[in-house]
Amino acid sequence: MLSRSVQLVLHYDGSRFSGWQRQPGERTVQGDLEAAVSKLCGAPITVVGAGRTDAGVHARGQAAGVRVPDKWSALALRRSMNGILPDDVWIAAAFEMRDDFHPRYSAVSRSYSYYVGTDDFASSPFRRTTELVWKKPLELKRLAAAASSIEGEHCFRAFAVKGTAPEKDDHRCTVSRAAWRERDGGLMFEIQADRFLHHMVRFLVGTMLEIGEGRREPDAIAELLTQEDNSKVAQPAPPHGLFLERVEYPKDLYMGTE
Repeated sequence: MLSRSVQLVLHYDGSRFSGWQRQPGERTVQGDLEAAVSKLCGAPITVVGAGRTDAGVHARGQAAGVRVPDKWSALALRRSMNGILPDDVWIAAAFEMRDDFHPRYSAVSRSYSYYVGTDDFASSPFRRTTELVWKKPLELKRLAAAASSIEGEHCFRAFAVKGTAPEKDDHRCTVSRAAWRERDGGLMFEIQADRFLHHMVRFLVGTMLEIGEGRREPDAIAELLTQEDNSKVAQPAPPHGLFLERVEYPKDLYMGTE
């Protein structure tokens, strides 16, 4: 009988996945995880993610939930799944959760980062699959000013793919942090919010990069937040520079750590 609720914290290289969600004839993160846990449990097991990452997007903190027979502790499940999963997906941690835990609806925040490589070595094959190689000058002050206008509660309809959320959805998200910072070899954008819309981070990054190079003014973000569609935003930044870093849950949902 399925009686233990376990949260899996996942790392994966999205390069060879067609995104998170199971799709017929395509390799997906959900599909690989379900194949592994079903093999161990001897029965079909569903793995539910905290959110869907697009094809090419990476993760260092994606959360997923699974219900398994009581004989499987969180620690044993992690070790056994890591023993049969392919090399580009790895379970970093596993936690036993309360029965009312839901990996998507219980989440209180999610955090993403986007990497932009600005030095010559960004074109190295060891970096260009996880960073957007950017050859044009970028002004950090302009990027910072644009990011500051994202924080707070806003309607992000202009920064989402039309039709991927129900029309009755208000497309409102509360962003608790949005900031650019310098790092070795380039820049990184970090954002934390209670929810994200489809392509939202990539639309934001693509538009802010145009601001950083002087093609738009920093106040363009505030103006775009008033728009009813995405016709005036920049093209979304490519998926390979994006990482899902962390999903946070209320502490009282955890039964203990293993």
